[in-house]
Amino acid sequence: MAGNSQRPNRRTSNKKGAQVGSGGKRRRGLEGKGPTPPAEMRKGHAKQRAAQAKARRAQGRPQRKGGGRSAAELVVGRNSVVEALRAHVPATTLYVQQFIDNDDRVREAVRLAGEDGGIHLMEAPRPELDRMARGLHHQGLVLQVPEYEYAHPDDLAAAALEDGEDPLIVALDGITDPRNLGAVVRSVSAFGGHGVVVPERRAAGMTAGAWKTSAGTAALTPVARAANLTRALESYQKAGMMVVGLAADGDVELPDLDVLDGPVVVVVGSEGKGLSRLVGETCDVRVRIPMPGGAESLNAGVAAGVVLYEAARRRS
Repeated sequence: MAGNSQRPNRRTSNKKGAQVGSGGKRRRGLEGKGPTPPAEMRKGHAKQRAAQAKARRAQGRPQRKGGGRSAAELVVGRNSVVEALRAHVPATTLYVQQFIDNDDRVREAVRLAGEDGGIHLMEAPRPELDRMARGLHHQGLVLQVPEYEYAHPDDLAAAALEDGEDPLIVALDGITDPRNLGAVVRSVSAFGGHGVVVPERRAAGMTAGAWKTSAGTAALTPVARAANLTRALESYQKAGMMVVGLAADGDVELPDLDVLDGPVVVVVGSEGKGLSRLVGETCDVRVRIPMPGGAESLNAGVAAGVVLYEAARRRS
């Protein structure tokens, strides 16, 4: 029977006995660690990333924080190197072949690299340049472009809000031509947008070709990379932004679209395939650009420019 057990030390009551003290640990744990620091000082917070991105843009530098990196790139050949230097593509080193035939393009490349101030000039034997170029016809000039470090998609909206502006962002779906990416970056910069979002896979990145097409505006307009574009768009929607997809069969014509004066993400697909299924289904509204001239479609750079102009006109 309960209470009559003969086993020693058996507990016969639900009442707890004396407990070992905490040694003050619980009391110290309740004291706290002081006031919560502002969002701009919290490591990893969107507002801190936005503040850092804003400071970098003010200094005219490319983004250095966020969603990933692209591989370092080599620009080879005299014309290509000169064009890249003229377009102020950020480069680290210009390799010049020893005993090279010194024509106008070589002299201009050396001069532009020297004027930049941040590009090292290196003389290298031809076998070394052959190895670097991996069979490409380098003509004695190789320009090394550092890897581009992308922003985080959240940073673009956060930076706009920090400036007291409604975010205007362009997201690219399935754009594989770096020149189209560069053209979109240039349009975003021209019409007061706050950045471009590209997917990590099966999409163009910020190569030297994209930098050249952007005509230098890539140094001021951040490009973010999303691991999953659909989820990035859903995150923007949760933050109160409208997601507008461009589609030839859109339900609304651009002149009738009444959301461009607020926080908005414009999604542009490839000229051939348009928006992917999941991205198209995620959009709040699908809009078409009227083309009375009879053209069936526009490339991504032109289409984005048309919508961005309309957004800038309404916001002004």
